Amino acid sequence: MPARIEPIADRYSAWRLLKEGISGNRGWKQAWRKPEPKARYDVVIIGGGGHGLATAHYLANVHGITNVAVVQKGPIGLGNGGRNTTIVRSNYLLPSNTRFYEYSLKLWEGLEQDLNYNVMVSQRGQLSLFHSDSERDAAVRRGNSMRIQGVDAVLVDGEAVRAMLPFLAMDNPMFPILGGLLQPRGGTARHDAVIWGFARAADRRGVDILEHCEVTGIRRDGGRVVGVETTRGFIGARKVGIAVAGNTSRVAAMAGLRLPVESHLLQAFVSEAIKPLINCVISFGAGHFYISQTDRGGLIFGGDLDGYNSYSQRGNLPLVERLMGVGVSMIPALSRLRVLRQWAGIADMTMDGSPFICRTLIEGLYLNGGWCYGGFKATPASGWCFAYTIAKDEPHPFNADLTIDRFLEGRMIDERGAGPNPWAQ
Repeated sequence: MPARIEPIADRYSAWRLLKEGISGNRGWKQAWRKPEPKARYDVVIIGGGGHGLATAHYLANVHGITNVAVVQKGPIGLGNGGRNTTIVRSNYLLPSNTRFYEYSLKLWEGLEQDLNYNVMVSQRGQLSLFHSDSERDAAVRRGNSMRIQGVDAVLVDGEAVRAMLPFLAMDNPMFPILGGLLQPRGGTARHDAVIWGFARAADRRGVDILEHCEVTGIRRDGGRVVGVETTRGFIGARKVGIAVAGNTSRVAAMAGLRLPVESHLLQAFVSEAIKPLINCVISFGAGHFYISQTDRGGLIFGGDLDGYNSYSQRGNLPLVERLMGVGVSMIPALSRLRVLRQWAGIADMTMDGSPFICRTLIEGLYLNGGWCYGGFKATPASGWCFAYTIAKDEPHPFNADLTIDRFLEGRMIDERGAGPNPWAQ
């Protein structure tokens, strides 16, 4: 069945905005429907975050599979999709990751046209600072690897960094800033708009988005999956995809799978609004601190995991104290700002710090998880590759290496080189 084309009358445009403004805004329709579950679907996607909705969109729009349901235990957008620091980039070292995230960045660059929705992609650049000769060597190696893969990378020295960002503590006695690796095409996107855009686009192509529909079990018939048990009844399915961010191991356990994944908290913060100060995304290599400025003026920043397994979505104060100290070490002026909000997402941390998008040994069951720190930036490519894998029952070339089997076969994709320590990735 071909994908359902969005009616011209439902498309957003400058003309439509003008028309609705003149007519009192009475012609706008609900962004997505609130359907009742059908008895059976061709594909059920567990998880209504960015990855799940993107998968549904590409299943319908690219592969013509429109009999699809996305099931979400609450309203969409309240999970990790609304709990991140909005960074998009592809400055990875290892070829498997570089190819995947570069493809994702290319999809970001055309996403607004694809979805007919403003997801506020801002390619303001992403700068990773280094503080020693060994870190400079690592940055050179990473930049060369990126350029070999056709990805933009520019090595800048300390004076160039000082000219770009004069408010940095360049001469910090413990962590002097010697330069940085810049990806000019990196930047940010609006996380809420990404969720809403994919939801609206998938709905327009016939996908059912089932909110307040928690999965309580995955029903199997021998070696294949036949559907999911939910709080709104049993829903039959020929294929089931799991895309539930930090809850991957819990949901996979419903099907009898045990995954090499730990769930950790990842905190983020936003300050009071100030005049334009930071015109790019900055990463402080010495302390794993990253910061950018939102369009509303607030500084949004984050850092390391909390260091213990949890599903609480709250975070702890020792990490807050350490993160604020690292931030002030990089930008002393931060000490004068008030922090307005704090939140925590749940991150699937794999043993090598890289994700998996693949089939499982159970026929008809597919996994998308283990995103560690990289879930938001991966959203378009994750959905694209997961949809391809589900539709074709084989991996896309960009996720061919991102299988769960690599942990059995010893084919680690250890981007950071931290070894089998999820908390250290």
